[in-house]
Amino acid sequence: MDDWPAAPSDIDFVFLTHAHIDHIGRVPELIQKGFSGEIIATHPTKALLLPMLDDAMGFSDLSKKEADRICRKIDEAAWGFETNRAFDLAKGIRFTLGRAGHILGSCWVQIDIPEEGRVIFSGDLGSRDTPILCDPDIPEGCDLLVMESTYGDRLHGNRKDRQKRLGQVLDHVLADGGKVFIPAFALGRTQELIYEMDRLFEKGLDKVPVFVDSPLGLAITEIYSSLSQYWDKEARKIAERGDHPIDFRGLYAVRRHSDHLALCDAAGPMVILAGSGMCTGGRILDHLRKGIEDPKNDILFVGYQAAGTPGRDIVTYGKKPGGHVMLDGERLDIRAAVHQMGGYSAHADQEGLVSWVDAMAERPKEIKLVHGEAGARVSLERLLASG
Repeated sequence: MDDWPAAPSDIDFVFLTHAHIDHIGRVPELIQKGFSGEIIATHPTKALLLPMLDDAMGFSDLSKKEADRICRKIDEAAWGFETNRAFDLAKGIRFTLGRAGHILGSCWVQIDIPEEGRVIFSGDLGSRDTPILCDPDIPEGCDLLVMESTYGDRLHGNRKDRQKRLGQVLDHVLADGGKVFIPAFALGRTQELIYEMDRLFEKGLDKVPVFVDSPLGLAITEIYSSLSQYWDKEARKIAERGDHPIDFRGLYAVRRHSDHLALCDAAGPMVILAGSGMCTGGRILDHLRKGIEDPKNDILFVGYQAAGTPGRDIVTYGKKPGGHVMLDGERLDIRAAVHQMGGYSAHADQEGLVSWVDAMAERPKEIKLVHGEAGARVSLERLLASG
């Protein structure tokens, strides 16, 4: 922050596009270094902000007292706004938030500056037809678009058949009485998977107990449940007919650590959703230590596994003879079946990003690509430049 063009104490407004920790994680540091302005976000992002930051600060060097003080300041500074409405900011500047379809509450930010023009910051854009979430809104156009490019060089798997493929994995666990371990991110992915399993059980798949073994995942799911006015039409219709879309008979919350330990020793069949999503820590490690060497079990990855993480190692070596993984210094043979399913990414792929720009009534006069590795930015740049 010392290299920023403005000191934190001189900043009047901070916009948060969504509540993923890589987009909000430095807000506490901003507060510590003197920021006393306003934090602007959508209503769902404001609701998700403190639970996410409180969990993250639990892994920091901050004392509980200091973390609580920072959370109070953030809560006082944060304001929630509706999407698709223009609001006055200061000095004639106006802003509008549009739905981005990435997670609940995610948005892109449009800022209109008198005599300067219009700037849009995309934040993280999601895909169409994502459970619970409304599709991304399309801006009219702008002078400058600052746009993410995370998957600017690749296409996702078929999203339309992912529910069917999930059902096939669950069928397998029912057949051999084992466990399905799903390392899942607490925000977004856990709620999507609950929704998908509810639909599968509704369609006749034999039910198996599903355990959400993630305190943060449970807290986020409760917040998602309380924000039904921000769900998409399909989720609201399901709720209107008396079927809560992210709750069902046979879905269990694992809150206490003692219950978590008991679940590790329990016999299948069952499905366990636990963090972290890349197996870098959290309760999923206890489950894998107990169950990864049992061939009756399955491990299902539904998210990106970064290089150097245990999740990537399990995916890479899980289907090779003698494959093993190191978990907290312990060498474990991978005998459980390993599955990796595409179509669950919260980010729009290359086609989705290009389509979002092409759908604007007027093409942006200038586009700057951010939030993507060099190869992704170059690939996306070529497509956008030729459009």
